[in-house]
Amino acid sequence: MTSPTPTGEHRVVRHADFPTLVAALDFAATGETGVTLHGARGECLLALSYAELRREARGLAARLLAGGLKPGDRVGLAAETDADFIRAFFACQYAGLIPAPLPLPAPLGGRDAYVEQIARMLGAARASAVFGPATYGAWLRNAADQTGGVSIGPSLDDLPETVDVVLPTIGPDDLCYVQFSSGSTRFPTGVMVTHRSLMANAVAITRDGLRVEAGDRAVSWLPLYHDMGLIGFLLAPLSCQMSVDLLPTSAFVRRPLLWLDLISRNGGSISYSPTFGYELCARRAESGSVTGSDLSRWRVAGVGGDMVRVGPLRQFADRFAGAGFRSQAFVASYGMAEATLAVTMAPLGRGLETETLDLAAVEGADEIGFESDVERSRAFVRCGPALADHHIEVRDEAGSVMVDGQVGRIFIRGPSLMSGYFDDAAATAGVLSGDGWLETGDLGLISQGEIVPTGRAKDLILINGRNLWPQDLEWTVEAELDKVRSGDVAAFHVTENDEEQVVVLVQSRAGDAAAREALVADVAALLRARHGIDTRVRLVGPHHLPKTTSGKLSRTKAREMFIAGAFTPDRADDPAGRDA
Repeated sequence: MTSPTPTGEHRVVRHADFPTLVAALDFAATGETGVTLHGARGECLLALSYAELRREARGLAARLLAGGLKPGDRVGLAAETDADFIRAFFACQYAGLIPAPLPLPAPLGGRDAYVEQIARMLGAARASAVFGPATYGAWLRNAADQTGGVSIGPSLDDLPETVDVVLPTIGPDDLCYVQFSSGSTRFPTGVMVTHRSLMANAVAITRDGLRVEAGDRAVSWLPLYHDMGLIGFLLAPLSCQMSVDLLPTSAFVRRPLLWLDLISRNGGSISYSPTFGYELCARRAESGSVTGSDLSRWRVAGVGGDMVRVGPLRQFADRFAGAGFRSQAFVASYGMAEATLAVTMAPLGRGLETETLDLAAVEGADEIGFESDVERSRAFVRCGPALADHHIEVRDEAGSVMVDGQVGRIFIRGPSLMSGYFDDAAATAGVLSGDGWLETGDLGLISQGEIVPTGRAKDLILINGRNLWPQDLEWTVEAELDKVRSGDVAAFHVTENDEEQVVVLVQSRAGDAAAREALVADVAALLRARHGIDTRVRLVGPHHLPKTTSGKLSRTKAREMFIAGAFTPDRADDPAGRDA
């Protein structure tokens, strides 16, 4: 039976103080820690020490160069949570190649949609090769054929056997990888991250944010094609020589409690998830199902990758308190791929703290009447101050810095920011100023030196002189209607016949026509009472709302699909579609 890599409680920790990722792996290889890969039922499949990873990655690097690739070439890697992806990613580092992690097929997404998505990404990266699991080999080959410039792949087995090749010297300002944002669809933008930027973020995360100790162990189910999975739970742990347990994302989706079982079984102390991951676990945990679990060593229960929602997190803490989980372990964080990963992290051991906003004042809706017994406020989570050597500002539409407590656009600056979008100077200039400030596209405010994100600027609904947060409408429906689950609602605005409308899509599992009509009426009435707006409510079938590659709701895609007629009632794949 395979045993996990040791935690290494007695080692001396170096917090990412290396010039490059290859230097970080060279050092980590001198110890006994590493990566442990787990299977669909949580079983231990492979314990890959950092020493073994270094040796195998260097051998594969030579084969990649012997196969015709040259330093600086981009290489698409379908990021399955397996040893082949990890070896290939680090082989690219030693060979001076630029890996571009690619998503796996989305559930129910279909072959054609996946091939089209990968072809766009390979084209955007001007990739020379693509590699991935044999399961998707034909799909990757089709994507490569559509791109035209990809001449090598998709199987690593086709590379020449080990040859004597001199590996290049890697410097801090060399490009480390290209990270496609989780929402990349029609027009993919690849974030360029140098070794210098990566190591700066790894220092900020491991030394200043998490304060990693020798006894820490990381556990993750997050996909390795997403920045929180790749950097947060592969590259950052390696940079401080920390062992990490990886569970395939698909295994977590089917059996969420496997995540907690791994933490309990292997003594995990650091793990992250978007809010929905905690919510899934709380929902699946029946009475008595946590018996025997030990979550007492989980000191950093990070929350990020999406808006942090207090209600589901408190339900999780209550459900698993009997297993030793402490609500003070929650660490709300804010970040993005353009900053490598992390920008802010809440203080350790504090748990969740919120800032309550008067929604009527923020929306500009003071003159609109609402039900008198409804409190017009919402609690948003404080996500901590900027990490060391990073800076954050909130600005108004004119670019002036706003006073604390006012909602505006979030700007960031620091050593871990991207050098730009790959081969897209116009997109880079649109968000990154000459003096190094990045416009994040997010809205928020600063309170007591901490950032409080409130939503995405592009998602903001502007109607009748009011500013409405779509997630506020979504949360209201999810919280107050028993028939609606978390993640079942998408709100956005459209313009039809010069008239602005708020559209609310609701996933419905009901087959009875009367029940569907009642749900439509209930949603419309609730939003009219709570938010003072008339909405166009349409029911869609289960699992029909689009998600990003990281599992978040994609309102932009939902809006595009709605406009294109994807949710019309007469579609065979949407039997529940109805308008209010």
